[in-house]
Amino acid sequence: MTESTPPSPAPSSPSEPQPVDGNPYAQPAADAPPAPDVTATAAPAPAPAPAPVAGGNPFAAQPGAVPPPFPAAPRQGNLVLGLLTALVVALVTAGIYGGIVGATEYEIGYAAVGVGLLVGFAAGKVGGANPVLPVVSAVLALGAVYLGQIIGIGIIMADIAGVSATEIFSEHLDLITEGWSEEADALSFVFLGIGAFAAFSGAKKGAA
Repeated sequence: MTESTPPSPAPSSPSEPQPVDGNPYAQPAADAPPAPDVTATAAPAPAPAPAPVAGGNPFAAQPGAVPPPFPAAPRQGNLVLGLLTALVVALVTAGIYGGIVGATEYEIGYAAVGVGLLVGFAAGKVGGANPVLPVVSAVLALGAVYLGQIIGIGIIMADIAGVSATEIFSEHLDLITEGWSEEADALSFVFLGIGAFAAFSGAKKGAA
């Protein structure tokens, strides 16, 4: 018997599909997705570098920046001169207030306020922002309002007695103070307090 040799496979044409991974029966997938197109994406542009600060100091003021204003320092003055000024003004205003009371025979609240404001403002204007001045001004204004009331009562008594005010004050001062004690009421003490408070506030305003 003679052996028959199998026919050799015919050469494949270029148009025929080639074996995949050595398997002649495997066919490449017809609808396989195309390979992704890997392209380099552009990197974001770097942020601009901050401008260099003046002198290398990060806390230095930048051009055009306005520094915050500093609070004004309290005005300094002469304490002794302020006290003397307040004393003189207290005596003068006491005489004026007494003349008003004697002429009208009434205690006027606005006049007491004016006495206190003048005493305190003058003390603060001359003596400055010393914390002693408002307190002393209040005490002096209190005395000025009281003295003004005494002067007013003396003037009224002099008119009634038909004598001069100088004679009343020099010879009968005790009668004047006794008359004030009898005539003083709650309103009289209110005026004393108003004058003291006005002086305290006026000293602070005068020193500002």
